[in-house]
Amino acid sequence: MVEIFNDIKKLYTFTAPHPALADYIEFFSETSLEAMRYHIGTAAFTVKLFPSYTPTIWINLGTPYQLVNGKSIQIIDEYTDILLLRNEIIERRNLPTDNIFTVKFTPGGFEAIFGFSQTKIGSAVIPLQQIIPATIIRKLKGLGGLEDRQQLLQELFLEKLEQQKRADPFYLQCIKDTMDAFSGSGMAAANHELAKQLFISDKSLYRYFTRIVGTSPKNYLAITRARIALTAYVANADLFSPYQYGYYDRSHFYKDVVKFTGRKLSAFTS
Repeated sequence: MVEIFNDIKKLYTFTAPHPALADYIEFFSETSLEAMRYHIGTAAFTVKLFPSYTPTIWINLGTPYQLVNGKSIQIIDEYTDILLLRNEIIERRNLPTDNIFTVKFTPGGFEAIFGFSQTKIGSAVIPLQQIIPATIIRKLKGLGGLEDRQQLLQELFLEKLEQQKRADPFYLQCIKDTMDAFSGSGMAAANHELAKQLFISDKSLYRYFTRIVGTSPKNYLAITRARIALTAYVANADLFSPYQYGYYDRSHFYKDVVKFTGRKLSAFTS
């Protein structure tokens, strides 16, 4: 299954974070065992995810899986829980008994809660016990379901967020404001135009993105635009117009798809 091109979400149950965490966490989710039986059955399967620069926690409630993170290939056993950045194409090759609890953070959200820059994650796969105490992880795995697990982690996150309030939130706000301005421009504004709207210099905008997100604003905005545009294209190719997403023409869009997914659009639509 390939993100955007296949309905990967049908395999999982999603919940929104506590309002106090909404700026820092996109969602919590857990594998729906009923959906797995219906859609997957007894076959092994893969899930491919495209770059997003969103720190993501995967807590394993099921069986081992193979993780392809860029060029790195690892076996993640049933006792191992991880943190990764999703700055490259990621593929999980799963057994039909796969069961994953997920926390997906916003860019900069992980640092706001833990005081740990996502730039330090990079392309690494970090054992979660380096971030969250093993006692809490064990307790989480022993709970009855998604809501209970979410409640336990939210209590931890809110406590840590309170501890981190002494940190300067300016950088995180700058990222949010940049994304709002980019969206408001029809995803066509150049970096210098966005910087001007935010009353900062091009160099400052570059510095804030590389410090918080771990990549340049140009690269991150291109990924964001490609993700949104490709989702619209897959939903209705006949009505899709690349100009609505700041592209010069269809060729420009197609080139971005290759850069974003690593494959030509025809490989998914033929």
